[in-house]
Amino acid sequence: MQEGLLWYDDDPQRSLAEKVGRAVRRFEQKFGARPNVCYVHPSAFGTEGKRLKVNGVVVAAKLSVLRHHFWVGCADPTPEQQPHAAIGR
Repeated sequence: MQEGLLWYDDDPQRSLAEKVGRAVRRFEQKFGARPNVCYVHPSAFGTEGKRLKVNGVVVAAKLSVLRHHFWVGCADPTPEQQPHAAIGR
């Protein structure tokens, strides 16, 4: 991840989607860009699985993220997505 924001939300009245949405809005305010990934502790999913999308942002489980924390940011591009370097100059 090139840029990231760690967001905390332990409100039991909010759904996972609402919490992610709030974190995404704060990221957009702070960085002026839209994130494409949000990592959460696996327990945040409950019975919903371990990966989903909220308004175009991939939400994925990651054990290194503490409970009630949301690590939002722009995922590093895969090698296929990176621009090719100029060769022979």
